[in-house]
Amino acid sequence: MIPEPAKSNPLPVWIAVDPKSLGLIEQAGKIAASRSTVLIRGESGVGKDLLAAVIHYLGAGLAEDPLVKIDCASLPHELMESELFGYEPGAFTGATQLKRGRLELAGGGTIVLDEISALTPAMQAKLLRVIEDRRFHRLGGSSVTGIEVKARIIALSNADLEQAVARRTFREDLFYRLNVIPLVVPPLRERAADIRPLVQHLLAQLSGSQGSSKRFSEAALSALERYPFPGNVRELRNVIERCLIHSDGAEIGLEDLPSNITSAEKTHKMKSLEEVEGEHIAAVLDHTRGRKSKAAEVLGISRKNLLEKRKKYKLD
Repeated sequence: MIPEPAKSNPLPVWIAVDPKSLGLIEQAGKIAASRSTVLIRGESGVGKDLLAAVIHYLGAGLAEDPLVKIDCASLPHELMESELFGYEPGAFTGATQLKRGRLELAGGGTIVLDEISALTPAMQAKLLRVIEDRRFHRLGGSSVTGIEVKARIIALSNADLEQAVARRTFREDLFYRLNVIPLVVPPLRERAADIRPLVQHLLAQLSGSQGSSKRFSEAALSALERYPFPGNVRELRNVIERCLIHSDGAEIGLEDLPSNITSAEKTHKMKSLEEVEGEHIAAVLDHTRGRKSKAAEVLGISRKNLLEKRKKYKLD
């Protein structure tokens, strides 16, 4: 877990308890000091931009320069080039003074290109050239050599870039230039061990803004741990904020959670005894890597009984 920073220097905090999260942070630490291009992928809401910030601030020397972000999806295509590269006075109608683009403003720090798949083919070609040459020109610039790119480039995407390459909507050569160091952030449902500490961390953050000191009950925390969170950490944060506003008393209970979570919890509790037993036996067999004698020992039944149940629940 990245330590909580001093208030005078607010740095990103990545909560890592689950082995998958710990492995991801270990990778981030190894690449932080390099200036190699990084491609971070994962579902929407998993924290790709937060991981990019962690990499930036862990990097020796890099963190002394700015962390600059540009959202390729929300920025109009016609403004993308001038925002990224900047422009000289007179470059186009209305350009009355010099404007430094975000590549230049990033200096020797990090520039984060969010939703990289949203770039137009023309911008993909220009970005490829920048990555290859490590230089760019402001719009209307007359310099022969151009401006050197000192910043490390981190691209983010929740799209399947391989499919985009296959459909020819994303350049294959750009994909390989970006994919020098690939990182994949697992969805929250695949790192459930992170949910409880994330709840405590987000609750502390949001309680400050709401001026309260509420806590979640054990039943509510267990329900949150079992919920798949299709919206990932972003959805979890929204749930906590909603509960802080609408719940009464110091404790947030199961009844205070949104209906989609409580409905899923009721479905979980309504499983038959046979379903629960079958799932438990499957989990034990998985844990013992299929070793039946060991699984029978863990379950406290005979090997013969295990084989009968294995057949009953079709666990072949």
